[in-house]
Amino acid sequence: MFDYLIVGAGFAGSVLAERLANGSNKKVLICDKRPHIAGNAYDFYNDAGILIHKYGPHIFHTNSKEVFDYLSNFTDWREYQHRVLACVDGMQLPIPINLDTINKLYGLNLTAFEVEDFFAKIAEPIENIRTSEDVVVSKVGRELYQKFFRNYTRKQWGLDPSELDASVTARVPTRTNRDDRYFTDTYQAMPKYGFTRMFEKILDSPNIKIMLNCDYQEIVREIPFKKMIYTGPVDSFFNYVYGKLPYRSLEFKHETHDMEQFQAAPVVNYPNEQAYTRITEFKYLTGQEHKKTSIVYEFPQAEGDPYYPIPRKENAEIYAKYKALADAREDVHFVGRLATYKYYNMDQIVAQSLTEYSKIIGLKRKEASVYVAPKDKIIIPVSIKQPLNLNVPAPKTNGNGKNVVNNLG
Repeated sequence: MFDYLIVGAGFAGSVLAERLANGSNKKVLICDKRPHIAGNAYDFYNDAGILIHKYGPHIFHTNSKEVFDYLSNFTDWREYQHRVLACVDGMQLPIPINLDTINKLYGLNLTAFEVEDFFAKIAEPIENIRTSEDVVVSKVGRELYQKFFRNYTRKQWGLDPSELDASVTARVPTRTNRDDRYFTDTYQAMPKYGFTRMFEKILDSPNIKIMLNCDYQEIVREIPFKKMIYTGPVDSFFNYVYGKLPYRSLEFKHETHDMEQFQAAPVVNYPNEQAYTRITEFKYLTGQEHKKTSIVYEFPQAEGDPYYPIPRKENAEIYAKYKALADAREDVHFVGRLATYKYYNMDQIVAQSLTEYSKIIGLKRKEASVYVAPKDKIIIPVSIKQPLNLNVPAPKTNGNGKNVVNNLG
């Protein structure tokens, strides 16, 4: 008898599995439809020997010391600050829009004080901010909105920004200085040996059994358990009784090139002419040295694996009906992006999962997130503020997570 059946081996399912197994000595079975752990953060070494992210770039960043310290029990870190360029008017310009973006785009030589006045003059005051278009136009005006945001958003979401909730672009910053970092979080780093290796360590417990290539519906009546933690699509769980919740999906086109560097930045956005939205070059993210390089193109699409809940009022109303059903199920905990129909960054999923665990055991989250290694292990947490531990042995797998797959016997 398992104490918990956890559906999904991404961040939400894996963090809760670890906490229940090591924090509460519970017997956990975690299953996933995919042939690997780590969810969308899954990375692996391709045929050329380059570490790539199968489902597009995943960049870890957080302002939460608690989340960072928790994950540090399972990985050393490589400090990394993400940078993005946008291809506009035949130039590759820093995004988010900053002082250099404006000066290069218009051939100006403004100072930080002058660019602040520049933004103030071109911004269009909008009294009632309702849509994504309103958010951007009120900050940077109509012309920059057209050049950098409108077409990118239409490709990404299949909708015009005027049809999307303000939350989609509400966090888009503009800067009056030359800071070209994409994020400004306190902690910005990548797992030293990749995300999959980190997940292997998270799930490495005698109390955790793993089944891959497994739809939970195939085992839910065959294997006894007390409670379920569900991280899949909430509409699917309830057999689409209120209809399907809309998502945007992505198609990934991976390529390897016989050159050391393909582009001038880790990610280059293509907001206008091309069908794809961006190209990522993985060696920037991982710090790997290799004579070849691997990239991925992203093509947004309507059908496929669900990635992005579409933030529109009518969709929120449908989800509210599913949430009422979920709240009524005392035997099932619904956690994560798909189960709560909301886009979260990776650190937010970890925080949500730690919060859910604290509710399950009746402790404050800070107390619930304290990691105690199994008796046969000694794991020393590391901090990004300290020198990286270069004596950690290199991974013995190729990043496919196979060494954590256990039989149920």
